[in-house]
Amino acid sequence: MQKAPINRALVASIHDVSPLTRVRADRILADLREAGCGTASLLVIPDHHHRGPISQDAEFVEWLQQRVAEGHEAVLHGYYHLRGRDAADGFLKKLVTQSYTAGEGEFFDLGRAEAAERLSMGLREFSACGLRPAGFIAPAWLLGAEAGEAVQEAGFEYTTRIATVNDFVGARVYAARSLVWSVRSAWRRSCSLAWNAWLWSALRAAPLVRMGIHPPDWDHRKIRTQILNLTGAALAGGRAMTYQGWLATRRDPT
Repeated sequence: MQKAPINRALVASIHDVSPLTRVRADRILADLREAGCGTASLLVIPDHHHRGPISQDAEFVEWLQQRVAEGHEAVLHGYYHLRGRDAADGFLKKLVTQSYTAGEGEFFDLGRAEAAERLSMGLREFSACGLRPAGFIAPAWLLGAEAGEAVQEAGFEYTTRIATVNDFVGARVYAARSLVWSVRSAWRRSCSLAWNAWLWSALRAAPLVRMGIHPPDWDHRKIRTQILNLTGAALAGGRAMTYQGWLATRRDPT
């Protein structure tokens, strides 16, 4: 059967979902739902900053299972989400792993074997929660070449980077820049507001609008307001989807 065409899709992805951020993630979902976005991709960290596996938190497991039952998607998002400092790091690597990501780029330069092990650990945690993720998205979208090979070998259907969605099943890479906000300082927040206003004007006709939301975004009224306003604008003539759902519409039905 031919799939109905979709003029525009919005994928709102909530990053860094874990027992540490569940309350804020719930608030984000509620606010998105009020703005007309009832479906999101939840990027789940199995052991957020080494604070404990998600499978050991029964309240979080029940919450996550309920969200998936409602139509949201659970995506594997790293394992610890941390990349430790390395004394051998050069200037450019420090710029990416410390300034850009504040030490959160876990899969930026993992070797193939170590990446495969963490992916396996993450899949076991999801399995213990009764879930199987279709997608893997690296923290800060930083996925090195060897780690990327490990992701595909682990059987994931897709991954994303900040400017692309890589469908392993359909063997296609879609150009789709994600809106994302940085809130660690006042100047970053101001730049994010201006940048995303401009980026939306450039992307408003795109078939896929991606919105990357982090729990701390919701602590800043102007950021939260812009995200919700852009959500409403993206859904005018569009439809909220998960990454998994959107990719299913793009694949050859045969």
